[in-house]
Amino acid sequence: MKIAIDGPAASGKSTVGLALARWLNYLYFDTGIMYRAVTLAAIQQGIDIHDVAKVTLLAQTIKIEVFPPAGQDNRQYTVLLDGIDVTWQLRDDEVDRKVSLPSKYAAVRDEMVRQQRRIAERGNVVMVGRDIGTVVLPEADLKIFLVASVEERARRRFNELISRGERADYDAVLAAVRERDLLDSTRLISPLEPAADAVTIDSTGRDVEDILGEIKQLIAQHHSTTAHATA
Repeated sequence: MKIAIDGPAASGKSTVGLALARWLNYLYFDTGIMYRAVTLAAIQQGIDIHDVAKVTLLAQTIKIEVFPPAGQDNRQYTVLLDGIDVTWQLRDDEVDRKVSLPSKYAAVRDEMVRQQRRIAERGNVVMVGRDIGTVVLPEADLKIFLVASVEERARRRFNELISRGERADYDAVLAAVRERDLLDSTRLISPLEPAADAVTIDSTGRDVEDILGEIKQLIAQHHSTTAHATA
């Protein structure tokens, strides 16, 4: 199967997607790492990330591969950039600071979608993002659109920051989540919206196991429907 999980920031899609992939023994594929790989390549090659043409050409010439985790370092996946393992480098502070720009470039997004589809063709994948069901994998066997109240998502983000020892103000985090929602839903390129055939699941006040149980039922229904259709 190919399973697409989309949703707004802090809706729980990464946590649920990873848990589902591990239960299925599938590849967990957070598509945001593709843009981190482009950003890392630009840093390594001394390319100004403000130079749209050069960053676009770079995205079109590098090869990114995503595989199930290798090694015993608690990684969620293994990412190769032109054959070199860069999984942990993708989380460098400099990549964090710069990744937002390349991810906005239309031609870069087009190339990343092409590479995401190439990787997904291997099958047995849980792909997580914001436009998977609508743009990247419109043919996915199961599409989940995971939501939660904006207050719940702000609390999750606030608690995450506090747990990392960072100072945070809940009202400021809430305002930032609302602003991100507005940007994601109104952008011209691949706006955040559920696919017509996606199943919307509200994660507000629910734990991962509860949500996972609902998705397992959807998978069972899919297998049952497919079996009847081919009988």
